[in-house]
Amino acid sequence: MLDIKFIREHPECVKNACRVKGFDDPTDAILALDAQVRELKTVTQAKTAEKNKISREIATATDKAPLIAASKKISDEIADDMAALADAEEKLNDLMHRVPQIPSPDAPIGPDDSGNVEIRRVGTPREFDFTPRAQWDLLDMNGWWAPEKIAKICGTRTYALMGEAAELQLAIETFVIQKLISRGFTFIECPAITKPETIFNAGHFIGADMSVMNDDVFMLTGTDRCLAGTSEIVMNSLHSGEIIAEKELPIKYAGFSSCFRKEAGAAGRDTRGLVRVHQFNKVEQYVYCTPMQSDEMHQHLLDNLCDIMADLELPYRVIENCTGDMGFNKVKMNDVEAWIPSENGYKELGSCSSIGQFQARRTNTRYRATDGSVQFCATLNNTGIAVPRALVPVIENHQNADGSVNIPRALQALMGGRTKIGGKH
Repeated sequence: MLDIKFIREHPECVKNACRVKGFDDPTDAILALDAQVRELKTVTQAKTAEKNKISREIATATDKAPLIAASKKISDEIADDMAALADAEEKLNDLMHRVPQIPSPDAPIGPDDSGNVEIRRVGTPREFDFTPRAQWDLLDMNGWWAPEKIAKICGTRTYALMGEAAELQLAIETFVIQKLISRGFTFIECPAITKPETIFNAGHFIGADMSVMNDDVFMLTGTDRCLAGTSEIVMNSLHSGEIIAEKELPIKYAGFSSCFRKEAGAAGRDTRGLVRVHQFNKVEQYVYCTPMQSDEMHQHLLDNLCDIMADLELPYRVIENCTGDMGFNKVKMNDVEAWIPSENGYKELGSCSSIGQFQARRTNTRYRATDGSVQFCATLNNTGIAVPRALVPVIENHQNADGSVNIPRALQALMGGRTKIGGKH
């Protein structure tokens, strides 16, 4: 959410953000409603002062009837003005929640992912001397899942890993958590159950009507709760309403939770296998900092994920997301994509996002600067690892002709010293 003062002073900047991000432009309507709200507040304040003056005169007047009539008339006018003010403020609030974050001037301009820019590639995709198997074939031949049984029990887009693949997933999660702790992150095991307003306050949805979330979020019928799609949601509200001392920033969290998404907008995409499922686990990096620290923290979070890709011995590339692909609440965004042999291409494993003060303004999370002023924090987030999605490039890139999978060196200690799983070993 942007500051109304910023919108008043920089309407063309806001209009441009709507245009390059592909959202409807409410700027003119906001400015008109803002003027109406301010005028109504001035009018009601003046009329209230006049009503108070009349009330004082009634107390000492000999002929009270005219003053009582005048008081009633002005009270009715105030009531009408207050009703109009409430209506205008409600409309203004909704439109304010439809204004996207201003993208960085360095972000590529583009309508969708076709406008993304590749920054660099790291590692060379492996040349196999056999035809590499897709994830589902490796899972099938090693008995690492039972998709038909699970779909019958739990429905489509669910999964259950078994045996060594389940161990490998746990090892990946544990390794990433330990790595982030070693880099100064506070580990939090976050609940997946939360309140809808907590999700809304993370700024992923447009407008003030929370029912817009229903297509993407699992609501828990009969309760005031829902299931979060990422631990970012909970961490974003951890300091809601607080004023943090600047010396305490940056605050770095590594949140782990199960995540739940309807994926309603992803029909026909990655419906087979482990990439796009309704429930998954994720380690999320989340940072509170000053706006001046934001660029440094963005690079820090991005470097962490890139280092994890290297630890997993995966070829990967880093993408600079364009304005039309970065989403509603982001200043800038970088995707990190791992090489998938069966697809002969790269697939996103994590997104590093700078949010600016957009989320903190919604949660009223502020810090007291060394000069004594109170300002909104900047927030950032990036994936640490998301599984089972990350398991796909790991097993595909490290597979052998017999269907076994070599374990990346960084994970071997967490796998009891084993160097491979599956196959005929």
